[in-house]
Amino acid sequence: MRLFDPELALRAWWPLVYEGLVATIPLTLFSFGAGFVLAIFVALAKLSRNRVVYCIGAAFVSAIRGTPLLVQLYLPFYALPMITGTMVPPLLSAWIALTLNVAGYAGESIRGAILAVPKGQWEAAQSVGMGFALTLRRIVLPQALRIGIPPLSNTFISLVKDTSLVSIVMVTEIMRQAQIIATPTYQFTTVYIVAAVIYWLICTPLSFGQRRLEQFLARTSPVAVGGT
Repeated sequence: MRLFDPELALRAWWPLVYEGLVATIPLTLFSFGAGFVLAIFVALAKLSRNRVVYCIGAAFVSAIRGTPLLVQLYLPFYALPMITGTMVPPLLSAWIALTLNVAGYAGESIRGAILAVPKGQWEAAQSVGMGFALTLRRIVLPQALRIGIPPLSNTFISLVKDTSLVSIVMVTEIMRQAQIIATPTYQFTTVYIVAAVIYWLICTPLSFGQRRLEQFLARTSPVAVGGT
């Protein structure tokens, strides 16, 4: 058995690319989008002066950051059918787990970014009659998102690679397709090398885009009130 079989690599290339296009990338986008929205609420909960709200946010972040993603994927897959009494599609359970995982990590990034916005921005907004919600939406969050771009981008790129774990809950994406292709011949090394190259081809442009976005934001002025 050869370490690398070029013929098998060529046969595996398109099926793996196809799964990347129809499964890995959409799962990443939808999970990050939903997780980002939830992360804003998580960040606000951890910034809340209400003790109950703060504890809920802190407990959620602690649970997500303190447990492996592998376990988080298993729990919805096995727990949801027991709760609902019906089978839950594997893709849905994987999406729920990845969304919650993103919310836990991105929530901390957003919280830190909000705290990095100068307090003078809050005070200036209040002095012109803006309420909390309006100040947050128009003044603070736009600045916080600029500050939070690097960690949020890292979370997104990591999510692309983390989707490889959803194969354990029967979701067909790049890694599961690689397992299916390699099993008849036991040429796992060859197929996994091809899968690694595809992940690299997906993540490299994202890393380049992240750097360009950071450079662009560094050249532009943040939204501010009162010139602070």
